Amino acid sequence: MKTGDKGIKRILKAFVYSCDGFIESVKSEAAFRQELALCVVLLIAALLLPVGIIEKLFLISTLFLTLFAELVNTAIEAVVDRISDKIHPLSKKAKDIGSLLVLLSFIYLGIVWITVIFSI
Repeated sequence: MKTGDKGIKRILKAFVYSCDGFIESVKSEAAFRQELALCVVLLIAALLLPVGIIEKLFLISTLFLTLFAELVNTAIEAVVDRISDKIHPLSKKAKDIGSLLVLLSFIYLGIVWITVIFSI
C-alpha cells in the first residue's frame, strides 16, 4: 500500500504508523504489556546499577531485543491468523519459530544480566 509520499511527509507518516503499532500492541497483546512492564523495571535497575556505560548499554540492549522479538512474534501470528484460521503444519511452524525467537531473547537477557550482576 504505497502512498507515493516522499521526504519528511513519508517519515512523519511512518512515525504515526509506528505509534499506531505500539498502541495496538499495548491494547491487544498481554505478553507485550507484561514484557514492557518488566523492561521498564529492568531499565530503571540498569540505570541504577554501579557498572560502566558499556555494561549499561548491554543490559538495556537486551530489553529492546526482547521487545523486538515479541513484536516480530506478534506480527507473525497476525499474518498467519489473517491467512487462515484452519490448523496447518506450516502455520504451527511459523508460530512456534516466532515463540522460539522470544524465548531465545529472554535467555540472552538472562545471560547478560546474570553476567553483569555477578561481575559487580
